[in-house]
Amino acid sequence: MIIVGVAACTAGIAHTYIAREKLVNAAEKAGHTIHVETQGTIGLQDEIPTAMIADADVVVIAADVKVSGKDRFAGKKIIEIPTELVIKSPNKFIQKLEEIVGEEPK
Repeated sequence: MIIVGVAACTAGIAHTYIAREKLVNAAEKAGHTIHVETQGTIGLQDEIPTAMIADADVVVIAADVKVSGKDRFAGKKIIEIPTELVIKSPNKFIQKLEEIVGEEPK
């Protein structure tokens, strides 16, 4: 499965980057391709390439605030979740994504 996403928290510091790290680690551990950009206090980092958005099976918005650029994901399945849930249970979240998208775990 190809996953793209955005991580952003209220302060734009810790939870943003922890959520990104947890998502990436859990997805890669499960055998998926993932790219997560961050929208934190220092602005947008690791912007998702347009080609990867086109190929994505699902978009994850792990955020506690409004994120910019959601229009890029028009026509894609979007799952929005608070950063705290991704941080606490990243592996369960990836399993849930597999169910939603209909992808068998590897």
